[in-house]
Amino acid sequence: MPAPLLEVRNLRVEFPTRRGSLVALDDVSFSIAAGEVLGVVGESGAGKSLTGAAIIGLLEAPGRIAAGEIVFDGRRIDRLDDEAMRRIRGKEIGAIFQDPLTSLNPLYTIGRQLVETIQTHLDLSTTAARRRAIDLLESTGIPGARQRVDQYPHQFSGGMRQRVVIALALAAEPKLIVADEPTTALDVSIQAQIIALLKTLCRDHGTAIMLVTHDVGVIAETADRVAVMYAGRIAEIGRVDDVIHRPQHPYTVGLMGAIPSMRHAVDHLAQIDGSMPRLTAIPRGCAFHPRCAARFAPCDRERPNLMPAADSLAACWLHDRNHRKAAESMHAALAAIDHASGEL
Repeated sequence: MPAPLLEVRNLRVEFPTRRGSLVALDDVSFSIAAGEVLGVVGESGAGKSLTGAAIIGLLEAPGRIAAGEIVFDGRRIDRLDDEAMRRIRGKEIGAIFQDPLTSLNPLYTIGRQLVETIQTHLDLSTTAARRRAIDLLESTGIPGARQRVDQYPHQFSGGMRQRVVIALALAAEPKLIVADEPTTALDVSIQAQIIALLKTLCRDHGTAIMLVTHDVGVIAETADRVAVMYAGRIAEIGRVDDVIHRPQHPYTVGLMGAIPSMRHAVDHLAQIDGSMPRLTAIPRGCAFHPRCAARFAPCDRERPNLMPAADSLAACWLHDRNHRKAAESMHAALAAIDHASGEL
């Protein structure tokens, strides 16, 4: 097996405060191979975007990587200084953010911004860089690229601006793209076009993509594997078909059960009672146990790590043989007591 392009190992991100450190990401591990799309899904505040920011070196102060490693293309990058990380960001790791207006300067034309980005990372003349800028706009599906290259961001629609952001991310032909909610706030037809474009990048260029989203439909259409995050940890990770159709973690089961089915009508959708805990109130043991209908003895005392669960990995004690046997024995004993009480 070839080495993964990106490896995140036991990543921990903290935010120091006067009352102590808040742990925003705790022991997060995953890898992405060249040409693969890893979807990262979960509720708002689960740590999806923060994981992407840590990878590209854009954690907002006072946030910091407190433990773990980020290895990209065989090199550890989590300890690089700002200048060294800036040389990697853009050239080898591209980024697509949710709101394209935050990535584009309203005072400069699209062409100027593309040319500056290209010349920052590639040794090209202004003429060659402009030619490449036009080619990038055409490849991302912007009609009339030769005329529109000299227009300003406000002259583009939301979908067209997102295509420009993708062109910027591709300017130096990066090996990895971190895409943070790239289809949010776009209409369905534009979403489909952006998804098709991302899939083409993987197929034609071998680009690896970390796709952060809350939309399971986008994950199902685009990703090869998916990581489900909850309260700063990965609850389940596996192939898309396995996680969507055969979820192994109670949280994932709840997420998938809340999606309407196109095949048959239901009276009510499933729901997960409660809400995700705040960083200041992460419960002991499994962070999901207060909301979990399947919780049992160890869930409120011991934190489970990812373990084999069918064809996926899930951080749930239900898949630990020893704990599961103990729980089954306990339930059998309680059932026997209830039965005996009923006969008296």
